[in-house]
Amino acid sequence: MTSKQKQTYNVCFCCRRRFKLAISEAPPAIKELYHKYSDENAIMTASHLQRFLIEVQGDDNVTENEAQSIIDGHKHLSIFHRRGLNLESFFKFLFSDNNPPLLPSRGVHQDMTLPLSHYYIHTGHNSYLTGNQLSSDCSDAPIIVALQRGVRVIELDIWPNGSKDDIEVLHGRTLTTPVALIKCLRSIKEYAFVASEYPVVITLEDHLTPDLQAKVAQMVTQTFGDILFCPSSESLKEFPSPDSLKRRIIISTKPPKEYLEAKEGQEKEESVKGKSSGDEEAWGKEVPSLRGGTISDYKQNSGDDDEDDLNEDEDSDDTEKPRQNVSDEYRRLIAIHAGKPKGGLVEGLKVDPDKVRRLSLSESQLEKAAETYGKEIVGFTQRNILRVYPKGTRITSSNYNPLIGWMHGAQMVAFNMQGYGRSLWLMQGMFKANGGCGFVKKPDFLLKTGPKNEVFDPKASLPLKTTLKVTIYMGEGWYYDFKHTHFDQFSPPDFYARVGIAGVPSDTIMKKTKTIEDSWLPSWNEVFEFPLSVPELALLRIEVHEYDMSEKDDFGGQTCLPVWELRSGIRAIPLHARKGEKYNNVKLLMRFEFV
Repeated sequence: MTSKQKQTYNVCFCCRRRFKLAISEAPPAIKELYHKYSDENAIMTASHLQRFLIEVQGDDNVTENEAQSIIDGHKHLSIFHRRGLNLESFFKFLFSDNNPPLLPSRGVHQDMTLPLSHYYIHTGHNSYLTGNQLSSDCSDAPIIVALQRGVRVIELDIWPNGSKDDIEVLHGRTLTTPVALIKCLRSIKEYAFVASEYPVVITLEDHLTPDLQAKVAQMVTQTFGDILFCPSSESLKEFPSPDSLKRRIIISTKPPKEYLEAKEGQEKEESVKGKSSGDEEAWGKEVPSLRGGTISDYKQNSGDDDEDDLNEDEDSDDTEKPRQNVSDEYRRLIAIHAGKPKGGLVEGLKVDPDKVRRLSLSESQLEKAAETYGKEIVGFTQRNILRVYPKGTRITSSNYNPLIGWMHGAQMVAFNMQGYGRSLWLMQGMFKANGGCGFVKKPDFLLKTGPKNEVFDPKASLPLKTTLKVTIYMGEGWYYDFKHTHFDQFSPPDFYARVGIAGVPSDTIMKKTKTIEDSWLPSWNEVFEFPLSVPELALLRIEVHEYDMSEKDDFGGQTCLPVWELRSGIRAIPLHARKGEKYNNVKLLMRFEFV
């Protein structure tokens, strides 16, 4: 992988600096492995490659014929050694797109026949907003993008239009410009299953009069037709499975009330008491830590005034007696009932053996609840659905640490999908699992009960299960994907990498490599070890930055990978831009070992 032999940078009008362009070549550890697994003529034959794939890569079932197919695919790099790979072609194979950290061929491989409550579900918040929570446009465009990326839960806030004869989608009591509900529904129908055949849930925040609720029922029924899932009874005793709901649309909302009452129950989500945390850095704020094992650690790091969240009313009391003028057609559409029963959180977390439902809590409410009721939350989420949403002060559409929800069994950890930042990268990392279908089965320990009905305690100290050993060899591709002065006007970039774990508090940590100066092909050759007590909830975070002495360091790429699906061995890790798009050429060569 060579280009021009030298690169010139202007230092001033009369001076120039010239730098040699390095050639991408195998690191010493790769050369050593190559010589170990090749014959006396330094050729890696099919049988040698098969042994390497089994012993180093952990591909236990690979055959010699499959190894030969890899060799055949790289013969153009090794024209004088047709019976095997030379060092260069072996290195190119390891650093190719055919050697990813997750196995694409696995696809959806988890059991999808369990109730919906047994899965984490890729969930959006205010899915119609193009930007901030106060003044951005409402549109179906971000809904389309979310569905194309595998998001399975779309949230729509529905309000009467100005003449009170139609329905609009907008963030109420703000300056956001509305979009017609019918446009959003039609786009959902068109794009619902382009990324995944598993169900899409539409959560409705309803601010309508009964006559408009009836109009919504008509719109929804006519738009979705037979793909709309309507339960046979008003309340479900157990949620259906994702498998049984393939290519179906599900409606979830609180049972309807009169419009005036809904209007009086002041929602606080738009509240801007207390400032948001301001602009994120170029690559996004660091994810708030959960270290130390207490939710209060996370709370202290969140920085925003969350007092108003106590009065948020995304879901209202669903135990109220039905009124005569409630739309029956609308009520029949609701498959997943949402709400907060009377009696506050303690009553709300009680499990009803005869029906299941959805409960919504803001991130702040969950923090407070988890300090006292962690086990009760886990018990609730074994049968019921818990949705967590960003607190109202996140007016810039920032996000929170999703682990706060996941470690308590919350299925719908709702995120603002229109932005970027480290928290959103974690969300994207989680849902790369299980073939990217938008449903990831929760770990067994969150679903099991003991002989005395005891459940997992999120505060418990857990024993070490495994250690992930990560070797980061080198990186390449920036030279082809960026202008040569993008990182530095006067010299090639100075790259360093950050590698770490996002998971339960005891597992969460970030580490950093040394900085390699003046090189488009940084070669770090560093090893890090990460002891893991809950590998089932561990996400491997990888970032590359370019050191800048005078300003903020520049962003050079990121990815986040579910540890429980990592392929052991030496792998090529593609990096992504801030908003999640994969770079064409930027990637890292790394090794993963579980020891």
